[in-house]
Amino acid sequence: MIGDVHSPSSPSSPTRAPRRDAAANREALMSAAVRLLNLDPAVPLEAIAAEAGLSRRSVYGHFATRDDLVREVTLRGAARIGAAAVPAPSDDPVVQLAELGARLWAEVEHVRVMAQLTVRGPLMRDVGTALAPLRAFLLETVRRGVAECRMRDDVDVVTLAHLVEGSALAVLDEATVRDLDRAEGHRLVMLAVLGMVGLGWQEAGELIRSTPALALRTPEDRS
Repeated sequence: MIGDVHSPSSPSSPTRAPRRDAAANREALMSAAVRLLNLDPAVPLEAIAAEAGLSRRSVYGHFATRDDLVREVTLRGAARIGAAAVPAPSDDPVVQLAELGARLWAEVEHVRVMAQLTVRGPLMRDVGTALAPLRAFLLETVRRGVAECRMRDDVDVVTLAHLVEGSALAVLDEATVRDLDRAEGHRLVMLAVLGMVGLGWQEAGELIRSTPALALRTPEDRS
């Protein structure tokens, strides 16, 4: 006999909440990538996923390849550095330059290997766009320093700005190879950029010691 047949209704099971939402998983992956890439630039994707508490398969919901993850981490880091490293304007361009170097060091000293990859790796051109405001600030600082006779005028201003940048990167290289501590890197990066623009080592050292704005800041002080 054919009649109205109804399937037994099953109680609706509660929706299982994901352990983490997609945004949190993405942030966890990027944070893990920064930590591990700073230890080993060739770290495999599986290790990054494990560090983030995720499976390798789940990574592909956020990044199609390891290169895509590295690119995202690198460009985000460059943008953050470009914004955070620019100091407030100073009446003295020499102090402003030294503070720029110090702030840059404060932003990268805890991720030294990643910072090297950022400025010298395969994404150097893309990173250049993110760092453009920082480089423009550096160039303007050097230009003002030369115009006010506070910096050497025997080198083209654009060239001098490039040399200043190179001297700061040289300190980063040395700090990475020799594992210099935070305070020593802070002092050396300022000495390097000030020496490049024409200050003697004694004059530069005295400026650093006597200028409160150039004192080593704690992580809590950074803004």
